[in-house]
Amino acid sequence: MGKPTAKSAHTRQLLLDTAMGLFATKGFAGTTMRSIAQESGLSLGNAYYYFDSKDAIVHELFRQLLEEHRTATWPLLVPGNNLEMNLRIALGKGLDIMTPFREFGPAFIRTAFSGSNAEFGNVQRAMELGLWRQVVTASRPLPPLAIRTELPQLLWLVQRGILLFWAYDSSPGAARSLRLIKNVAPVVARLVVLSRMPVVRSILDDVLSLVRTAT
Repeated sequence: MGKPTAKSAHTRQLLLDTAMGLFATKGFAGTTMRSIAQESGLSLGNAYYYFDSKDAIVHELFRQLLEEHRTATWPLLVPGNNLEMNLRIALGKGLDIMTPFREFGPAFIRTAFSGSNAEFGNVQRAMELGLWRQVVTASRPLPPLAIRTELPQLLWLVQRGILLFWAYDSSPGAARSLRLIKNVAPVVARLVVLSRMPVVRSILDDVLSLVRTAT
């Protein structure tokens, strides 16, 4: 499509904002590309020029949320934080940013994590892993060197699990999801500290092996 102009960027954002409003009122399944185009004041062909499907719109939304998550979290990973604190900050900020989209969480998560767009998936994973590497490297004390390189991938999967839990969490204010973060962060942090012990390290090696297979 070439370098986007200010007009094309505005049109893409208009379609995105319109789609989000329709998803919230009509649901993901009840929203069509035609209704998104009509509500935006555009022709269907023009809408398809910018997004070839509803999934593509959700992919773009998720990319923007990833950028927002990274931008909002990075400055909070200040020197002196331990791993548990950084985990709580990063996981909690992620849910804060996702909160406005709870009404169509299952459709959003299913589409964003589908892997149907390989290019998007690679960009998405790189952005997420970049943040989790910073979570690890900013923590003091630093996690053991033996697991430090692969630990961000494990934290990335922990985040994925929490997002999936959140997508189907019907508790007021996603209270169960917030409680899950509160409980998961110290467990993961303790596991990392205990990885210096041979028995725990062996178990963690098995977990990291599963992570490598899954990613």
